[in-house]
Amino acid sequence: MSLARSIRRSAFVGAAALTAVVVGAAPAMAHHCFIPMYSLNGPTSANWFVVSAELGAELEAGYTAPCDAAVEAGYDALRAEGLPVGIKIFEKMTIGDPKAQGRMNPNGANGGGLEYFGAGSELPFDMIGTFIEGAETADCGSA
Repeated sequence: MSLARSIRRSAFVGAAALTAVVVGAAPAMAHHCFIPMYSLNGPTSANWFVVSAELGAELEAGYTAPCDAAVEAGYDALRAEGLPVGIKIFEKMTIGDPKAQGRMNPNGANGGGLEYFGAGSELPFDMIGTFIEGAETADCGSA
């Protein structure tokens, strides 16, 4: 990979993360806790809003994988790094703070279990950036 391409990729991922913070901060603070998902095959519920890495990349960074192989490469990159493949946000209330008093678990940004956007958790942004980097490595052929 050329130095210029590496720099462009790093700049893109940085810009994507910054965009995610700016765009996602306001709605996320309304329900500022989430649970990392290491499989997208788990049980679903109307109370949880599930954001896969693929959907997160589209919503927060405007990135759409160019082919199925790119999607697969993105998820492979996440698994290789031990990162979640999605997050689920409880829509009814903030877990641990049902009366919206700003409380949160002191371990809310440690990369495991219940996480809080407000505690500075970078996990969703790491997930999106890694998915995009992985997807960009795929050979989608000529379009």
